[in-house]
Amino acid sequence: MVTQTRGPITDEEQAFYGTNGYLLVKGLISPEEAAAFRAEAHALIDRLSQHDKVEATWDSARTVAGGMETKLQHCHSVEYHSAMFTRLIVDPRLTDIAAALIGGPNVQLHHTKLFIKPPEKGSPFPMHQDHPFFPHERHSMIAAIVHFDDAPEEKGCLRVVPGSQALGPLEHDPSGSFHLPVEEYPLESAVVLPAQAGDVLFFSYLTIHGSGINVSDEARTTLLIQMRDPADRPLYGGAREAGEGLMLHGILPPGAEGLTAVKPLM
Repeated sequence: MVTQTRGPITDEEQAFYGTNGYLLVKGLISPEEAAAFRAEAHALIDRLSQHDKVEATWDSARTVAGGMETKLQHCHSVEYHSAMFTRLIVDPRLTDIAAALIGGPNVQLHHTKLFIKPPEKGSPFPMHQDHPFFPHERHSMIAAIVHFDDAPEEKGCLRVVPGSQALGPLEHDPSGSFHLPVEEYPLESAVVLPAQAGDVLFFSYLTIHGSGINVSDEARTTLLIQMRDPADRPLYGGAREAGEGLMLHGILPPGAEGLTAVKPLM
């Protein structure tokens, strides 16, 4: 369903990402594609809600000022539910940029998450780094947030602290959901990154980020794709993510086979 292409990442974009820890790429997919993915996303959540839990609000963000209860719908590993999303996560428009930002030709999937912030009460995310959830030795992990509809500030778009990736891993509050101290890292002090349908926001898993409440009358629909260099060693044990280890760009280099969730056939 590729209908448009863009050139490779520019030197200016690469330098901006290196300094700020994020890059908002405008119009990576067309508005028509974004609308089709949005429809597929909402249909998927509707299907899952018939027999599965789709609520994913952080405990620390469930009740906000004034006592309002917020809601967030989600689905992990969308590539196991819809071939449309499988095609998206290997789309060269996305993976070429991911490879450039990671700094090598090989890009491996860690996991995907579909998020829908419902109208008027879509849950916020307190400021945090993604690092505590899946730390890696060389910090190659990046995220790409694909916007399937417009995300102005009133929809609870992403906010970031530019340059915060240079701080390295920070200690997070272990109670409830991991996040940074709200007094030290208030959401209101972060840079607001409104986006349009088809835009993709790339950022390091060390970049401090969060998002506000969706107070608009429309849902905010995004797909989060977490990717890494396959040679970057995970620093955590236990269960791995479904789909972890799928190559999205390049090859699985010799010596990295033991780092994947599923050992490839030899």
